[in-house]
Amino acid sequence: MRRWFRRLLVPMAAMGALAPTAVLPAAAAEPAPDIRTVIEAVPGLTVLEERPAAPGYRFFALSLRQPVDHRHPEGATFEQRMTLLHRAVDRPTVLSTSGYGVSTTGQSRSEPTALVDGNQLTTEQRFFGTSRPDPADFSTLTVRQAADDHHHVVEVFKAVYRGKWLSTGSSKGGMASVYHRRFHPDDVDGTIAYSAPDNVDDRDDSAYLDFLATVGTPECRAALRAVQREALVRRDALVARYADWAAQQGRTFRIVGSADKAFEIAVLRAPFMFWQGGGAPRCADIPRPDASTDALYSWIDTVSPFALYTDTVAADFVPYFYQLGTQLNYFTVETAHLAGLLRYPGATDPRTFVPREIPMRHQPGAMRDIDRWVRQDGTRLLFVYGGTDPAAAEPFRLGRGSRDSSVHWAPEAAHSVRIAMLPDAERAAATATIRRWAGVADQRPS
Repeated sequence: MRRWFRRLLVPMAAMGALAPTAVLPAAAAEPAPDIRTVIEAVPGLTVLEERPAAPGYRFFALSLRQPVDHRHPEGATFEQRMTLLHRAVDRPTVLSTSGYGVSTTGQSRSEPTALVDGNQLTTEQRFFGTSRPDPADFSTLTVRQAADDHHHVVEVFKAVYRGKWLSTGSSKGGMASVYHRRFHPDDVDGTIAYSAPDNVDDRDDSAYLDFLATVGTPECRAALRAVQREALVRRDALVARYADWAAQQGRTFRIVGSADKAFEIAVLRAPFMFWQGGGAPRCADIPRPDASTDALYSWIDTVSPFALYTDTVAADFVPYFYQLGTQLNYFTVETAHLAGLLRYPGATDPRTFVPREIPMRHQPGAMRDIDRWVRQDGTRLLFVYGGTDPAAAEPFRLGRGSRDSSVHWAPEAAHSVRIAMLPDAERAAATATIRRWAGVADQRPS
């Protein structure tokens, strides 16, 4: 079967040159090999399991051997986990990533995959989930190394999937899709990035602060400030309840430091997470300052879940905060209205969520380079943002060098924005662009 896979790579022109001139009887066509057999022949790829899938698809959990450091491919390796929704080898293929881990128990089609009726490869980012080098040298957790991971995925699978290729992702996944294109612009025929922030300057948080000071109604923003303040006024009772819950669940706070600090972080992040989750319809649910302590606790836990700041969950996101603190950049939160109630300066900084034994060095040029590429050389990029999403406070912007690219806004949508939420004309234009990139403009999506 490895021999069959190698034959797949022989150029058709070379095959034609070897064809005999005599007319021979037509031979029966050799049946196409089963797709599992084909992908099992891909060098470095392991089929972990096959699970039931939607009609017309097959679903596989896979792992691909990747260099820990692509600058030294002869060195150590790790297994990058991914999934495959197989449609047909001649259909378009969508490379999708969440920017974090990936579930191998099942996978739904991304919006671009549905629009082009294609295959879908969903990748887990390096250092997340099981895609973790051992030992974990965090200096190799960079946008370039992750882009090279994606390049290798495309490289090996293009021998199987011969149609057009797209890439997509939302939030951090959308960012990763853009970063992949920066370093390997010709890997795919187009990129659709949803809710992807472009944090060019880590020192300037004015766009985020201005957004949170103007989003929604004045009444809703005032209610958020009031509930934050009241929660900190009643800190002792609320933290005691938080600590009791953590003890009962066997949860600890070694990474963040304490239940008290974790509580303060949850309160500080609440407005951002409220709006990111589509908060506008829920403004009426914000507790008043005279609400019960139970009501305050329940609301904060719903908007900025307390479990996020315990080691059980925080450990999974150490790579995320490491990336924020070294290359991706982050933002500070507004605290003026909480004067006299805060105990931990810089509590929401990425360093809080990364164990001290892992060194972090900020690299201010990383995002400037990405931004410059999008404006000067970015081609076939489609960005989609929600008008009430704080992550869109600093969106990617196109420049004079951008080609066949566009930015679309759904005014009432938040972080989970989709093309289907765009105004009619923009939705039609974005859909037509994606289908054109995928080479299926004259076909109806299924």
